[in-house]
Amino acid sequence: MNLFSFIKNKDIQNNRTGLSVSLRELIDIQRFIPYINTTDKLLTSNMTGNVKSAFKGRGIELEEVREYAYGDDVRDMDWRVTARKSEPYIKVYNEEKDREIVVLLDLTASMVFGTKRELKSVTAAKIAALLGWLSIKNKDRFGVLIYDGQNISYFKPQNNMKNLVSIFSKISQKTTEILQANYEGSMADAIKYFEYQQKGQGALFIISDFYNFTDEQFKGIAALSKKHQVFCVRIYDIIEKNAPEAGLYAAEYEGINTIFDSFSDDFRNNYNNFFAQQREFIKKNCQKLSCNYIEICSEAPFFKQFSIK
Repeated sequence: MNLFSFIKNKDIQNNRTGLSVSLRELIDIQRFIPYINTTDKLLTSNMTGNVKSAFKGRGIELEEVREYAYGDDVRDMDWRVTARKSEPYIKVYNEEKDREIVVLLDLTASMVFGTKRELKSVTAAKIAALLGWLSIKNKDRFGVLIYDGQNISYFKPQNNMKNLVSIFSKISQKTTEILQANYEGSMADAIKYFEYQQKGQGALFIISDFYNFTDEQFKGIAALSKKHQVFCVRIYDIIEKNAPEAGLYAAEYEGINTIFDSFSDDFRNNYNNFFAQQREFIKKNCQKLSCNYIEICSEAPFFKQFSIK
């Protein structure tokens, strides 16, 4: 089954809200920060006082070597000292002062789709903005790679408002441009470009519908997961998950107009199974690569669904 471009909901037809996102809207996203659940991974940095980060980090400065204690990360074992002392010893690091939080934002053709509240591209843009505000709040460096299926816009991670506003401005511009011309492209290209450009370590959020993702794309993510803490944030529209109510529908696919009906049980079962199989494929790959999986429906407010567990 292929993804159809359904005729848009009347709420969207009669109101441009939900088709694109303005710079003002992205700036206002900061008000949703108190609603975000990041409790499980709040880490306190010794170098930034009481500032907490919602993302994991590994320090780069060795502070001391001490005897191993229960619960210590075995990856920090100092094997030379352990061999010499015949007892386990571990390296202790100062936590990094700041971290790099980077978003890979998918704005390819399949993201320009929505039937209820807003297009998937708009939901994705809002989540990117939320992560930007969280980064500024936590004194982390924030960067973004925007891919529209044809062009790549890359902003190196920085911790300042000027960079954040520049990122928001570009995201707003792109969500408007893709309404007029959108391209399928391949996220594999964006992932390769990001891997080449991104030298530091940090948390990487891939915000996409993961439509048409294959083993090729996940090979790229596998390479990134060796260096970064990866979060795969899947955006979907409710009509992609559940078959529409029984009836006749007008649709367009690859420039061809068609009418289809959703009366039959076989059609509805196959429709729903397609989404379930895609979800299972993405989740299994994330689990295999130790990536975090987050699922967001564009029908509901994003800040009520987004959490870092």
